[in-house]
Amino acid sequence: MSTPVTIRHTRNADIGEIIALQKRVYADIPAWDRSSLLMQLSVFPQGQILAEHEGRIVGCASSLIVLWDEWCDEHNWKEITGSGSFFTHTPEGRTLYGAEVCVDPTQQGLGIGHALYEGRRALCRAMNLKRIIASGRLPGYHKHASTMSVEEYAKRVIWGDIRDPVLGFQLHEGFDFCGVIPDYIPEDSRSCGHASLIVWINTAYDTTRPTIIPEEIKL
Repeated sequence: MSTPVTIRHTRNADIGEIIALQKRVYADIPAWDRSSLLMQLSVFPQGQILAEHEGRIVGCASSLIVLWDEWCDEHNWKEITGSGSFFTHTPEGRTLYGAEVCVDPTQQGLGIGHALYEGRRALCRAMNLKRIIASGRLPGYHKHASTMSVEEYAKRVIWGDIRDPVLGFQLHEGFDFCGVIPDYIPEDSRSCGHASLIVWINTAYDTTRPTIIPEEIKL
């Protein structure tokens, strides 16, 4: 019987292994560089988590807090993440924004993605944030781009006519589809640059309490 996946906060010592993982997973998208990861850990260490299995890093998830009203009309990945530096992190915001999730494709069946999403939900609840918003890849779209718009592709995934491994997983995790963001990551050739805008609402959110960012968050 396999040992379970564990979720913990990212540390500086993990950076090299995270970069190597991202290079394996996203061949057509540049991986984080060391300076960006160090900046993320400096700006918002509580929002950076990873998945471990039998002593190996098998997944990671990066997040920041934003004032969603500033970004809801139009944004791309570079703008909302400060090109990966997270200088756009706004502690007084109410939205946890998912900048990236990366899962080792050789370790399928362990529930890594679910564990990372559970970790993000734990962060959202612990900090009394209203929601998690993310812009997810649509890696199956390039196969259909010549016959349908990206909006139609997303609808057909939601209807169950087409399988997209990312959007399908996010819907299964309880996220709602809100629309398509064009030119989100132009280098993402499989998604033809597009992304799906998704949201998860924290039903435990307390309007009478402020956002709290404790030094330690139990995952």
